[in-house]
Amino acid sequence: MNLYTDTSAVIKRHIQEANSDDVRGWVESAAGTATGLLTRAEVSSGINRLYRMKLLDEARYTQALSEFRKSWDTYHRIPVTEQIVTRADFLICQFVLKGYDAVHLACALTWQDILQSPVTLATFDSQLHEAAKNAGLAVLPE
Repeated sequence: MNLYTDTSAVIKRHIQEANSDDVRGWVESAAGTATGLLTRAEVSSGINRLYRMKLLDEARYTQALSEFRKSWDTYHRIPVTEQIVTRADFLICQFVLKGYDAVHLACALTWQDILQSPVTLATFDSQLHEAAKNAGLAVLPE
């Protein structure tokens, strides 16, 4: 399986919460794992938000950021190009998505085009989940 992980899935890989073990299993069993380049900033922001909300103590916050940064090179990183942004523009109109969700979907679809092989998108965002299914991608969780 070629696995594209959006920000919500990447965060679950590094923060123990519901479905975290599932995400880790998907990543371990994937032939390749990709995400959009913008995910690096989004994950850092998400982990920082959890810390500011006092949902993570300082030790867990530091550990989560460190683990994420060490794992970054294991992802195929899809650059956010003019082509990706243009595709996202049309996906926003087609599926009524938020901007970055449309960029994630555009990245996953573009990676599938490049691979010429099916890509599965892992997301815990319900709108993106539904849009990805309607765009023809396999989606996790099922």
